[in-house]
Amino acid sequence: MLNYIWAFMIILGIIVAAFTGSMEAVSSSILDSSKEAIQLCLVMLGVVGMWTGVMKIAEKTGLVRQLTKLLMPILRLLFPRIADREPVMGYIATNIIANLLGLGWAATPTGLKAMKALQEIHKEECKLNGGDEEAASDEMCLFLVINISSLQLIPINMIAYRSQFGSVHPGVIILPGLIATTISTLVGILFGVWMCRRNRRKRL
Repeated sequence: MLNYIWAFMIILGIIVAAFTGSMEAVSSSILDSSKEAIQLCLVMLGVVGMWTGVMKIAEKTGLVRQLTKLLMPILRLLFPRIADREPVMGYIATNIIANLLGLGWAATPTGLKAMKALQEIHKEECKLNGGDEEAASDEMCLFLVINISSLQLIPINMIAYRSQFGSVHPGVIILPGLIATTISTLVGILFGVWMCRRNRRKRL
């Protein structure tokens, strides 16, 4: 759908430019935007490479494992039905830690593994107790909400974007970003937990 939307907007822009005599400005904008896109990709490549390396070092030194242990009591409260499922709880914890550090690209693989494991658990429960295997479980929905709200201590991507486009103080968004993502995560968790409990009561 997004491809169609973007294609429509580009074609519409070219048509309007042709009728208003602004084709030269459109051509210039296309060239400038292409140049900026390549420069931004190079900047982000360096940022991704550095912080992915930092994440690997954190894993090798046991820092991720220690942070996972710290998160486990909270995760057991949020996901009581799967608290004894070590692999999936580990995936969820690692995903949250990566998001906390602003490493969205590093969070994606563990997020996909967590969602796949949650889906397998849901299918097992549906076979035993009945239910729609294709529907998302409460745990899957809650995990998705937490992942999307994405509490971030260091918004690395945004800092890199601001630096690329000439911000004098690119890191000034750290505190506002922390406040905003803390609020969004708390609201998301409260709403998700409330919906999970509501669904359980309906099933009973």
